[in-house]
Amino acid sequence: MPATRAAAPTVVLLVRHARTPTTGQVLPGRAPGLHLSEDGRREADLVAARIGALKRVAAIYASPLERARETAMPIVRACKGGALRIDRGLIECDFGEWTGAKLSRLQQRPEWRVVQRYPSGFRFPGGESFPEMQTRIVSSIARLMQNHPGRTIVAVSHADPIKAAVAHALGTPLDLFQRIVIATASVSAIAFRREGPVVLTVNSLAGDLGMLGAS
Repeated sequence: MPATRAAAPTVVLLVRHARTPTTGQVLPGRAPGLHLSEDGRREADLVAARIGALKRVAAIYASPLERARETAMPIVRACKGGALRIDRGLIECDFGEWTGAKLSRLQQRPEWRVVQRYPSGFRFPGGESFPEMQTRIVSSIARLMQNHPGRTIVAVSHADPIKAAVAHALGTPLDLFQRIVIATASVSAIAFRREGPVVLTVNSLAGDLGMLGAS
């Protein structure tokens, strides 16, 4: 009998939004009104050029927050792939009462050690838990994939959700997900096959992405 041709994987390019004026200083969470900085706009253009070179992106999705949409729009233009699609499942973690707080102050709180060492047991006061965030982003990616089997799609999201998605694909416990670094305007790629996910790259900031795209 002839060999059965393996189904093409669905490749998801997870892009963190580009830099904002408060990146690394404040925990903005889901608060509206935060836009890209001038440096961030340059970062967005650079990652758009990298992804645009693939020439076979089926769809581009983004978190509804402004910084994610502003990062995604240059990618849409570079890929000439139609309208940007907004998906709420890609939104930032709900930090609840910590939203808008300075990171320097949060790092002095005793709970910060729990966030770093035991995130699976932590819920932000008035907000989301890390397991809920991971379940949300993984479920959202699975739903988006069903719309584009065997194709390459882009999902512009935020650092913690992307870290959680990468950890899930790697089979890494959530309590170790803080060891994963996701820089602004970086690309992390996961190929989803019938046999399971394969992580192609994490936190890619430069270079050719041609080897990552599905047909």
